[in-house]
Amino acid sequence: MTIHWFWIASLSKRKTLILPALASAARSAVGHLGSKTAGPASAATYGTHLTPGEFAPPVFISGLQPSAARASGGRRIRIGMRTEKQTRAMMSAIHLNIALPTLFLLATSGAIAAQSANAPKLGVKGVQVPFASLKPSTTLKIGGTADWVLVTDDAVWVAGTKPYSVLHIDPVTNRIVAKVALPGEACSGLAFGFGSVWVPVCGKKPTLIRVDAQKNAVIATLPVPAVEAEGGIATSTDSVWLVTDKKGTLNRIDPSTNSVRQKIPIPPGSYNPVFSDGVVWITGVERSVLTAVDAATGRVLDSVPVGAKPRFLTAGGGSIWTLNQSDGSVTRVDEKSRKVLASIQVGIAGTGGDLGYGADSVWLSVFDVPVTRLDATTNRVVKQWIGKGGDSLRFGFDSLWITDYKKGLLFRIPESQVLISD
Repeated sequence: MTIHWFWIASLSKRKTLILPALASAARSAVGHLGSKTAGPASAATYGTHLTPGEFAPPVFISGLQPSAARASGGRRIRIGMRTEKQTRAMMSAIHLNIALPTLFLLATSGAIAAQSANAPKLGVKGVQVPFASLKPSTTLKIGGTADWVLVTDDAVWVAGTKPYSVLHIDPVTNRIVAKVALPGEACSGLAFGFGSVWVPVCGKKPTLIRVDAQKNAVIATLPVPAVEAEGGIATSTDSVWLVTDKKGTLNRIDPSTNSVRQKIPIPPGSYNPVFSDGVVWITGVERSVLTAVDAATGRVLDSVPVGAKPRFLTAGGGSIWTLNQSDGSVTRVDEKSRKVLASIQVGIAGTGGDLGYGADSVWLSVFDVPVTRLDATTNRVVKQWIGKGGDSLRFGFDSLWITDYKKGLLFRIPESQVLISD
């Protein structure tokens, strides 16, 4: 459940370094003429630090006339004749003045994106304890990274890298039964159905991989790519469901033929489906909606407004729960009435993350706040474990299964440790 922002952060750092340097060059070239202008000066132009979102107006130099420049209060200030060298310097300053606001805007947007990705998770104060206080009963090395946990009736599956693979784990013995090689990185969830694990794979040729859960082998490769990383996949009683483009095309795949049998238009920017009680629910991160589709007919039933930028979701307790990445809240929607029942602040805004349902609780995970337990009977956050680790989780076999994405580990934590509320 991880979006890589390092290239954005790197670019924004380079730009923010460029800005003061260019401003300094402008000041040197014109002999600090910024104080002698016909209008207000841009703080960015003169190297002054601005907070993100703070945009200063541009500088208007009062011209190339040899006599004077006008100060902001209207008083004329004598500056004397300029030499040819000074005039060239002034022209360079003007060009810099035009370019700097553009650079500043680019740097600011990059910095905001990086800050959003790396912003500290505040969580819910008063219920927080160290993640290190939990003692896993089992720790398994999955690969270079570990992501996307799936719990079935008799197994646990998790995706890994280095090499690209999906691993089959026996919850009785806590041992890795098999490691199935993949042609690329599992990037949009895992789903089980029809005797198979379905794995959307990203890379040069994005595909959908079908793995036989008994033989632990790839039995089909479908030319049906997930729309992007951080999407999802779901199975119903007779179909596999996957969004394949940003326009909002929900593909219904027939597992008997491994081909698309129906394409359903849903709101653009919808990526993550889950199936529950005859309905496929899909979060729309671009329009902040939760769309319900009849799994029998493919008819769109409703689009419910939820919290801002919902991405991951889960079903349980008669409700659909969405993790809203913009403000770190969770929206609870009643499956029958399709009405919002509650909006719960969890304090884990940002990209990535995951949530699942089990033991009358919603379980959430993001970096820095690896585990949050939300009591589904009270709609209240009762415990939050903070520290390094986390990213993907599922509840099953009387345990919480959670990854440490960066270290490539999978932890099994007994429910007796995480169901406590004090």
